[in-house]
Amino acid sequence: MNKVALAILAHPDDVEFLCAGTLIRLIREQGWTVHAATMTPGDCGSAVNPPDEIAAIRRAEAKAGADFIGATYHCVEARDLRVHFTDELIERVVRLMAKTQPSIVLTHSPDDYHMDHEMTSKVVRAASFAAPIPNYLHGRWEGLKPLDHIPHLYYCDPLEGKDLFGRAIRPNFWIDITKQLPDKETMLACHASQRNWLLKHHGVDDYLIAMRSWAAKQGAAAGVASAEGFRQHLGHSYPQDNILGQLLGCVNAT
Repeated sequence: MNKVALAILAHPDDVEFLCAGTLIRLIREQGWTVHAATMTPGDCGSAVNPPDEIAAIRRAEAKAGADFIGATYHCVEARDLRVHFTDELIERVVRLMAKTQPSIVLTHSPDDYHMDHEMTSKVVRAASFAAPIPNYLHGRWEGLKPLDHIPHLYYCDPLEGKDLFGRAIRPNFWIDITKQLPDKETMLACHASQRNWLLKHHGVDDYLIAMRSWAAKQGAAAGVASAEGFRQHLGHSYPQDNILGQLLGCVNAT
């Protein structure tokens, strides 16, 4: 098994908010190589800066967050509110997987408040299945190679733990990130451009407090101070063993 994990979420700061503590543990406790990717560069994330300008700012912020923990940042270069289930986008993600060769893939919940999150989840699911198939890019791998097998696929919590109807989505298990919370916060703080945007568009004045509150809520459910929740994709042909839980220890939902 390649000791490589790829977290691919929709926008800059999604990785930091939803799974950074787990990525830190993989790097520091297990010696894994971690890649943090976003579908978009966050080009709609400002009421002041034009798209290309805010995209450059947010790519730099995402890279700074990844650099802080020794991860590598990638952007798939779709655009905000234009993440769709298309051949082109699936192929871009397959190529990213072929480049990074992950054994573990983390992405958004299939049900979430934001269509970019839901479409990212579907695209990553499709790419995870396609990436080991030699004929998927027959004659067009261009120096890359298919994965050896379908990776372990995990879905992070949806924001606020609910679907678009407000119904609770409960994780299957939690990873304790109590010790990693300060560095998770440092990573999220790299996204300074988001404070003004979230205040204007979402009415959220302090995304760091929101992150800590959510980690504490999931921690309380898991019986620890702070946690991140996940569900594993267990459909036919996907790996059935919970390698993430085995590596880091987990609290299973009852």
